[in-house]
Amino acid sequence: MSDIKRNLAENVRRLRVTRNFSQQQLANMSGIPRPTWASLETGTANPTLTVLCKAAAAFKVSIEELIGPPRSEFKFIPTAAVRERKRQGARIRPLVAESIPGLEITRTELEPGGSMVGVPHKAGTREYLTCERGKVELVAGGEHHMLSEGDMLVFRGDQRHSYINPDKRRKSISVSVVCFAT
Repeated sequence: MSDIKRNLAENVRRLRVTRNFSQQQLANMSGIPRPTWASLETGTANPTLTVLCKAAAAFKVSIEELIGPPRSEFKFIPTAAVRERKRQGARIRPLVAESIPGLEITRTELEPGGSMVGVPHKAGTREYLTCERGKVELVAGGEHHMLSEGDMLVFRGDQRHSYINPDKRRKSISVSVVCFAT
């Protein structure tokens, strides 16, 4: 059996089971006969492009997701595999394992007395900052905003901004969600 047929069989079966559909329900929804669904799941089908399009539409996924390597329901990422960045007095770590278009979620540690200048993003970008530990001072648009543990601040990410840890004894930790303008 080819890799594509094996992938298709595994993906169709997984999608049907996880979405709690019977083969007959899929047949009714898609216009693909029930025996064809059975053949897709066993890897014995040689589907046309029309059948693949109808199957993808029934599951609301792309054809690539049907014929590509099966996706695991879980993906474990060990700490050593997470790519951290160090910039100025900060350590920046992503909080999501995969890229999400238009969104960046990071955890920033600022050393005692440390600071980091943020890069202005595209016009219309919004940033959501939450102080998790210590204090974080955000300077943006000529204004100073002091955040303590649990405080949140929403601001335009398309302007010059910087983050400062005013505490000279302990590091601060903050979480930033940047919603990029499209």
